[in-house]
Amino acid sequence: MKRYVVGGAVRDRLLGLPVNDRDWVVVGSSPEAMLAAGYTPVGRDFPVFLHPQTHEEHALARTERKSGRGYHGFVFQAAPDVTIEEDLARRDLTINAIAEDPDSGALIDPYNGQRDLQQRVLRHVSDAFAEDPVRLLRLARFAARFAEFTVAPETLQLMRQMVAAGEVDELVPERVWQELSRGLMEARPDRLLQVLRDSGALARLLPEVDRLWGVPQPAAHHPEIDTGEHLLLVLRCAARLQTPLTVRYACLCHDLGKGTTPQEEWPRHIAHEARSVKLAQRVSDRWRVPTDCRELAELAAREHGNVHRSAELNAAALVRLFDRCDAWRRPQRFAELLLACECDARGRLGLEDQPYPQRPRLQQALDAARAVDTAAAAAQALAQGRNGPAIGQAVQQARTQAVRDSGLAT
Repeated sequence: MKRYVVGGAVRDRLLGLPVNDRDWVVVGSSPEAMLAAGYTPVGRDFPVFLHPQTHEEHALARTERKSGRGYHGFVFQAAPDVTIEEDLARRDLTINAIAEDPDSGALIDPYNGQRDLQQRVLRHVSDAFAEDPVRLLRLARFAARFAEFTVAPETLQLMRQMVAAGEVDELVPERVWQELSRGLMEARPDRLLQVLRDSGALARLLPEVDRLWGVPQPAAHHPEIDTGEHLLLVLRCAARLQTPLTVRYACLCHDLGKGTTPQEEWPRHIAHEARSVKLAQRVSDRWRVPTDCRELAELAAREHGNVHRSAELNAAALVRLFDRCDAWRRPQRFAELLLACECDARGRLGLEDQPYPQRPRLQQALDAARAVDTAAAAAQALAQGRNGPAIGQAVQQARTQAVRDSGLAT
């Protein structure tokens, strides 16, 4: 039995990056021998075991062949005579197909992964890449993580062939969301969209996003003009501000309605907010997006224009904004809305470093309104003989007055 460190641990060490987890491949063994050595079986689809001391994953060397459509359509063969080179052949990218002998430190690199690491290239190991559509998403995610890497021309061509063959259409929602969400959380989420768009996959997975390119916006507000380019800048800002996934997904969806604006109305986009909400709902339904991401995306799509214009709103209008956003019960979500709006405002060519005073101002106004003793305001209204809706109006008036007294609005 011989163990090798494989995949991301080897890649990241060669790149000088921290290595948090190690995956191992075991050559010359069997499930029975692994059990006898004290390993714990955890693999459902193929033999994977946990080391008895380190609990690191150890997979038996295996080969695979295509047996059907989609990423489920594979037959795996794990046997003692499968070599480390044969195991590496089934991997997606050359930079992930390097193994290291822990005893000698020697690298097994039959597909020139070290060369591609040095040249900063994402290249497929073999044409078997096209057999698993998840690999297309994974490559786009790696492009978002390693922004200085380019996609090899032959790999991009293979990805386009996969899209044309309908392989991407076989992906199930859970796997798509898993890769999209991880890609959005990388250092350059804009690269995720760029690679998906270059391959043609964006039009199949997120047509609502893909159609934003080529749609102009008023240059006075958007020096970058193109709505798709604006989205890329917004996502870059979201990563720069180290925002959570909820905010990044909201950024992805906030302007979808501009893609459906009739051309005769360009570059204006009247009522695009309402269209954006519906399209965000459609995207969330398709990929079974978690509730927290879904809700913030719809909120940002609906309200981002009002947040941008909030300096023009008086105290009563600000309280109505807080009402619509359920900010009384969901203050953290409102804070994330403000963060998404800041990304939108700063995701514009040449305006990346401009201040966004709306965010602290609205946060302070909400803090002032939430400090109101609503029970006392309601009790006072009752004492005055008011009831029903009039009590709610009294609370609203107290909150409005608190915002007015804060000096943040008239």
